[in-house]
Amino acid sequence: MTNYKIVVDGSCDLDQETIKKYGLDVVPFYVKFKTDEFLKEGVELEYKKFYQDLVDNPGVFPNSSMPSVLDYEEVFEKYARENISVICLCLTKKFSGSYTSAMNAKTHVLEKFPNVKIEVIDSTLITGALGLLVEEALRLQSEGTSFDELVEKINQTKETGKIFFTTKNLSYLQHGGRIGKVASIIGNWLKISPIITFKEGEIFSSGIAVTRNRSLLKVKETLVHYLNDINANKDDYLIRVGYAYDEEEGKMFLETIKKLLPGYNITTCHIGATICVHTGPHPIGVCILKKMA
Repeated sequence: MTNYKIVVDGSCDLDQETIKKYGLDVVPFYVKFKTDEFLKEGVELEYKKFYQDLVDNPGVFPNSSMPSVLDYEEVFEKYARENISVICLCLTKKFSGSYTSAMNAKTHVLEKFPNVKIEVIDSTLITGALGLLVEEALRLQSEGTSFDELVEKINQTKETGKIFFTTKNLSYLQHGGRIGKVASIIGNWLKISPIITFKEGEIFSSGIAVTRNRSLLKVKETLVHYLNDINANKDDYLIRVGYAYDEEEGKMFLETIKKLLPGYNITTCHIGATICVHTGPHPIGVCILKKMA
């Protein structure tokens, strides 16, 4: 039995069934909308209500806040007191200070419990890609992989994570500082949807489309081009479709991806409030990760 626990921040967008199955500790982000009060995502803030609030209040932008040092410290210390080590995975530090909060918490806890191990990892990933990485880590832990070996495998595997996605409204990306104001104004005026690639902890433009259907088609084309480019074996890669407000659209997109890539392990997730703060209520895309050997 491995004497360590895996911890992750709330940007992983894992479902409650998976969280309960593994007894996973998830340290939530805070989100506020039309109020001065920040609420813990997944604890005090329910994502479907949040989606609806965004749809009902276009032009009103939410805000998010990272988990605090104390939030992480409480989880780390809980296990340190039992002499249980911790591997903590955080979303890309290029997007948030979650990693910094966890590192500071690690320092505080190790001052009191110097004999335990606490490894904080910048996953360089977000949403479903981070969720896949966590699930792979949990799988290897359940198979008896040692603490040090798993840390090494996580750091190797995280580099394979990619996300290809689109959203309807550029204003949220502009509000979050991801694109310029002029580009946002022009894009929204022209009703242009961006095609975005997430890799190496950052977002990059992969083109534009003038309709939602065309943007979804381009996401699929970008995915297939990438898989062909790396000569991917369907047995070696995991794929996760992520979507938010429009469940019907998300499920239809999932079915098209399954038909497009028969034989691949394809799952789905709801993109949470922490990510939708920056994308609005209509992100949809595909996450990819190589399986841990």
